[in-house]
Amino acid sequence: MKREKQKVPAGGAIKTDKTSKKQKPAKRAQSVKPAVSVKAKSPADKQNKKTLKVRFLGGVGEIGKNMTAIEYGKDIIIIDAGLTFPGENMPGVDLVIPDVAYLAQNKSKIRGIVITHGHEDHIGGLPYVLKDVSAPIFGTKLTLTLIENKLKEQKINDAVLNCIKPGSVVKLGCFSVEFINVNHSIAGAVALSITTPVGVVFHSGDFKIDYTPVSGEVMDLTRIAEIGKKGVLLLMAESTNVEREGFTMSEAVVKETLEHVFGDNVGRRLIIATFASNVHRLQQILDLAVKYKRKVAFSGRSMINIAEAAEKIGELKIPDNLIIDVEKTGSFKDGQIVIVSTGTQGEPMSALTRMASGEFNKVKIGNNDTVVISASVIPGNEKMIYGVINNLYRLGAEVIYESLEPIHVSGHALRGELRTLHALIKPKFFIPVHGEYRHLKKHAQLAEEMGIKPHNIVIAEIGDTVETDGKNIKFGEKFAAGSRFVDGVGIDGADSFVLRDRIHLSEDGLIIAVVAVEELSATLSSVEIVSKGLMMTETTVAESKAALSNTLKQVDMRALRDETELSGIIRRSLRNYVFKATKKNPMIIPIVMVV
Repeated sequence: MKREKQKVPAGGAIKTDKTSKKQKPAKRAQSVKPAVSVKAKSPADKQNKKTLKVRFLGGVGEIGKNMTAIEYGKDIIIIDAGLTFPGENMPGVDLVIPDVAYLAQNKSKIRGIVITHGHEDHIGGLPYVLKDVSAPIFGTKLTLTLIENKLKEQKINDAVLNCIKPGSVVKLGCFSVEFINVNHSIAGAVALSITTPVGVVFHSGDFKIDYTPVSGEVMDLTRIAEIGKKGVLLLMAESTNVEREGFTMSEAVVKETLEHVFGDNVGRRLIIATFASNVHRLQQILDLAVKYKRKVAFSGRSMINIAEAAEKIGELKIPDNLIIDVEKTGSFKDGQIVIVSTGTQGEPMSALTRMASGEFNKVKIGNNDTVVISASVIPGNEKMIYGVINNLYRLGAEVIYESLEPIHVSGHALRGELRTLHALIKPKFFIPVHGEYRHLKKHAQLAEEMGIKPHNIVIAEIGDTVETDGKNIKFGEKFAAGSRFVDGVGIDGADSFVLRDRIHLSEDGLIIAVVAVEELSATLSSVEIVSKGLMMTETTVAESKAALSNTLKQVDMRALRDETELSGIIRRSLRNYVFKATKKNPMIIPIVMVV
């Protein structure tokens, strides 16, 4: 992995020059080019470059999988490359990532990938995207550290990672990208001010306004106001919490709650589940553990990996002799231990879920445990997380969660903060992003209330291109976009036959029909039927077997061209009978044996 440290000149701009052929670096380093001279272009090229195109590959009409491409002439920059997790209609799928077919077809135009922060829904798709697209990556220190770990897991060693700081400016083709500090539930989050040939595009990333952050600086509202005063053509702002009125609580509120949780549970073992990426929350827990003389054990692979990565770059400060292995917690009294775990959303394989189900041999939940779930429930995960809470109560633990205590604050702006952003930016055009359609619609209405004309607001969906020449905004051509599925080491498209077969099996089950035919006489010898995942009584099995036997006895086996034709007859016969008997349409696999 090649990490390039950027030296920022007095003016604040990072300029990346073309690399000479003699140096022969990784191809990715050659993707960054200096600004293209308009004078060198032909009239045809000038005509093509009059429109700025914003292409949406993910993150609109959905939560997660955030990815946007901004294109002008022969230059493209990519904002984020996230993933989302599969729903119940995607059996066996591990991850869902954006379809980057369009970018792969235009990879010679790509000048760089700029990352707003290190959450999975913004960086999780990068290892897979980089297999199709070569481009240098720009992000803050913690963001790049998390990316680096992901790339190592996928054995991608030639990516060029460029570390930037808030306030830095990067020149990528005809675009100039300024990184602006914002508050979020992970360190190193930034917004982007992108200067283009037709005007400034401001992308908020994920943000909230926290005037009393427990670590780091307050969101750079002063710089945002300066950018707004100079004039912003287009604002793209996150919409996750647009349905909630008011302002997001400060992370300092959680610190107060955690303080009294530690104080009220002297003598009891504490188990705290939180998002592994919330380094500020981890630091609060570590500081309180020191204060109350408790040892800390991390549980869950992502928790351990992120804690190690954050400590390595100085984002997380861990005192000596504080951390112990989770397997050694039994050697200490309950009041001397705090276990920090993954599993805030009830993920089936997470540490907390396995503890709650009694399947985690390293930690057994009992009457002297207090379990704290320091996170809000992501929509769609309610059933899983409340199932975990119920199981924890059954095992005798006390459970503290968001409904009972202010143990978590969102990292996403509420309506009050969104209004503040709109008031400071004062854009001509607006596109709501980062949300399901209802979120985008509500944010569009808020923007209209803030004075943006309705015809200057666009609600986009995946595969849409939005174009602007600086004077007007409109939809452009549709392009190939959507989702790809990561299943183990394989990647498949949204039209995956494998996924369709799994759904078919999960809904209707499977029937295996074994038919034996005598080779010499070409007559039916025997029929056996086995069903899986389908409710068939012994009578139904026997009747279907008899129905198939009767059908096959009427077939002239010698007249058949091959076994495939016989398999088709078996499928049609069984399908008709089984549907009448069960009202199901199972997958039918014929096995023809010549004996």
